[in-house]
Amino acid sequence: MATVTPTTPGTHVTEHSVTVSAPPATVYGLIADVAAWPQVFGPTVHVEVLDDVPGGTGGEQLLRIWAIANEQVRTWTSRRVLDPDALTITFRQVVSAPPVASMGGEWRIEPAEDGTSRVVLLHDYRAAGDDPAAEELIERAVDRNSRAELAALKTAAELGDARDELHFTFHDSETIVGAAGDVYAFLDRADLWPERLPHVARLDLTEDEPGIQTMDMDTRSPDGSLHNTTSVRVCFEDRHMIVYKQLRVPVAMSGHTGRWVIESQGDGTVKATSWHTVTLDPDGVRSALGPQATLAEARALVRRALGTNSSTTLRHAKEYAEEARA
Repeated sequence: MATVTPTTPGTHVTEHSVTVSAPPATVYGLIADVAAWPQVFGPTVHVEVLDDVPGGTGGEQLLRIWAIANEQVRTWTSRRVLDPDALTITFRQVVSAPPVASMGGEWRIEPAEDGTSRVVLLHDYRAAGDDPAAEELIERAVDRNSRAELAALKTAAELGDARDELHFTFHDSETIVGAAGDVYAFLDRADLWPERLPHVARLDLTEDEPGIQTMDMDTRSPDGSLHNTTSVRVCFEDRHMIVYKQLRVPVAMSGHTGRWVIESQGDGTVKATSWHTVTLDPDGVRSALGPQATLAEARALVRRALGTNSSTTLRHAKEYAEEARA
């Protein structure tokens, strides 16, 4: 359900809600855990906690968020206050991204007698210059993202304990006798991967804003088949780190995020690590692997496929950086 209510001139208030067949504490926990947002919420690409101040029954956090709005990656800084006793989380953008002049809101979880939860997501916003076209753009983005987030929250919460079996993280690493900047450059220039990596058949990369990349990639499997994925990457050159989220994932998954991290070891070497976090889709697993397939089999298959490609990329990055040093 969604409503839009004009308040003071130029300020708009929206309300979206959904009923979730899960206890309020479960729902609240998913909203409170920002580290898991990219895996739970479709529009969210990456979240960083800039400041975390505990206090009272909840706490206060300063967050930087990268999320997709109207098919573009936007980034902003928000402050939020958590109150687990009241089952509310309020938020207010500190630094907004145009065309937003200001935005805030609140998550409310309302317990029902039958053990379910009603989740209400409120937003208030104002467009830069009170421009009607910008207001329409913001309203459309807020409505689309709020609906997507509430639907994803409902799905994740209603999985209950089964979510732990569907969700897993793993990594692969290489020690490299080279410069962190050279390793980062190899990973950053994904547009050159078809020339550099044997498993990348095609890759279209766009970078309309420095450090924010969109990739459309065809990956070649050992049997010769091609698999298409679309990803958004946020690149941190100063930290030698790239985080990404797949927007189009293979059928067995419902979510896939990852990051490339390059760390100096202090002895002239660096450690380059590829991290993956995957959430499996039970129906997709059965569709891809057959009705008798188990989640353990799916995890092993995904681990092998993603790990093989990441390890291949790391080996080629190692060769590139070590040749550059030589």
